[in-house]
Amino acid sequence: MSNSTSTKKATSMADLMKKAEKTAFVSPRKGDMLSGVITKLTSGEILIDINAKTDAVVLEKERNILNKILSSYVVGDKVQVQVLNPESDFGYPVVSLRRSVGDITWDRLSMLQKDQTPVEVTLDMATKGGFLATTADGISGFLPNSHTSSLQNPQGLIGSKIKVVVLELNRELNKIIFSQKQVMGPADFQKLIKNLKIGQKIDAVVSNVAPFGVFLSIPVDEQKLAEGFVHISETSWENVENISNLFKIGDKITGIVIGFDKESRRVNLSLKRLSTDPFEKKLDEFTIDKKLTAKVTRIISSGVLLDLGNNITGLIKKEKIPVKAVYKEGQEINVTISSVDKKRHRVEVVPVLTAKPIGYK
Repeated sequence: MSNSTSTKKATSMADLMKKAEKTAFVSPRKGDMLSGVITKLTSGEILIDINAKTDAVVLEKERNILNKILSSYVVGDKVQVQVLNPESDFGYPVVSLRRSVGDITWDRLSMLQKDQTPVEVTLDMATKGGFLATTADGISGFLPNSHTSSLQNPQGLIGSKIKVVVLELNRELNKIIFSQKQVMGPADFQKLIKNLKIGQKIDAVVSNVAPFGVFLSIPVDEQKLAEGFVHISETSWENVENISNLFKIGDKITGIVIGFDKESRRVNLSLKRLSTDPFEKKLDEFTIDKKLTAKVTRIISSGVLLDLGNNITGLIKKEKIPVKAVYKEGQEINVTISSVDKKRHRVEVVPVLTAKPIGYK
């Protein structure tokens, strides 16, 4: 009898300990990120149960964020909050839901970008490079001039609503780039470029400079713009290492149409093809079987690169290197020209051998 009573007491005590653990209140500190459950959700008051002595109150003064909270959650939803004040003058914790709202916003943006779903934005302000634009639910981003399709006075577009897609996202930098051009379908693009032809010279304005090329705004009629692009390899016959030294946003340039990228809705241009390739004449001097002395500039996986003079690069293919030969940068060697590739501006050569090694082909 006493054993049964003892067991019941022990069990009862264990239950009480577990119950006490479950009802232990947290002591929030400023800056803490805590999990909670929404217990009240109105435009006048939002309460969150964070397992403190009292429900926490959400403080949000910005109307657009408050509207986003009201439209994104319902009572009972689990959320992450950040503690702004562990205990206000009225005795309750004050918290912010901005982090959770931000997660929802960026998740939505990622889906919009992935699916390339058109979204309506309002053009708020014109800048030198484009427009600041905002969606109906308060998502703000940048719309570059190169990704608009209108030549209308920028100030005249302020306040207007247009359809765009999310082109780029970077949460760490809080960077959102919109594109009106990407909303354009294949038929729209074809209609836009109907008067452009390969080989045609056109004037354009630099809208962006990237390490791999230059983006352009091309006027195609009195009201419409097309996006153009010049790859770094098409900017000059010379080797260009830093394209930003040659171009800046706003530069006016003339190029020649070399193709149309229907997938990217882009007109491909070349600047160098407006002039004759200066290397063609230089390469005429390099004839098959001609012997010359060249300097080793670099050892690469496919062979040895040489400076043949006049900005002409020579190559000894890996399989043409003698078995016991070792080359170093700066070393001068005697070679014989074996082939000339004018398109790639490259001359293939073979070493001049005093004796033919065994196995050399």
